[in-house]
Amino acid sequence: MAKKVLVVDDEKLIVKGIRFSLEQEGMEVTCAYDGEEALEAVKNADFDIILLDIMLPKLTGLEVCQQIREFSNVPIIMLTAKDNDMDKIMGLEYGADDYITKPFNILEVKARIKAIMRRTSGRDREAAGSRTVVNGDLKLDCDSRRVYIAGREVNLTAREFDLLELLALNPNKVYSRENLLKLVWGNDYPGDVRTVDVHIRRLREKIESNPSEPRYVHTKWGVGYFFRN
Repeated sequence: MAKKVLVVDDEKLIVKGIRFSLEQEGMEVTCAYDGEEALEAVKNADFDIILLDIMLPKLTGLEVCQQIREFSNVPIIMLTAKDNDMDKIMGLEYGADDYITKPFNILEVKARIKAIMRRTSGRDREAAGSRTVVNGDLKLDCDSRRVYIAGREVNLTAREFDLLELLALNPNKVYSRENLLKLVWGNDYPGDVRTVDVHIRRLREKIESNPSEPRYVHTKWGVGYFFRN
């Protein structure tokens, strides 16, 4: 079945180029040109991944990302201004899984999309073992990729789930930020370790009753992060 991609950008020539390139790879591409149109598209259809520009009319990409995260954990790649670190950090804070800076090479875009899809399909195959982690009020269902706290489902992004799954399946093992970046984002990911810190902070805000005194995801100062069993 063809992978479904939503491309959101108000520059129609950019959208046209991305669409043509992705369709050459056998993907099914839907296009949107402003924030409201993008949000409506996500509410009315299921996508495997979203390419989302930050600078959009009507609703910004950050606003769209934030609202999507209220009901979906579909992987989102933000398209950000070149060398604008604040855009990158804000994109991650609002729930994006990855970012690509403009101007970009379409080969890089395709490589990032394929990498995320490979990881997703690989997780689906691994989940056949129906692994479940239960620790106190936390339940992590690796098969359905769902997380519950005291019986209430918590909506995590794809990257947040990947981080939690890796840590929870290897309790008390300390991972450096560099290792987490490599294992969760991949060897070819050009971002830095701040990406890991942002995702850990967002993860704690969702699963910890007191993020400043975490019960599950702990920091080993000067080393990295670990899941306490």
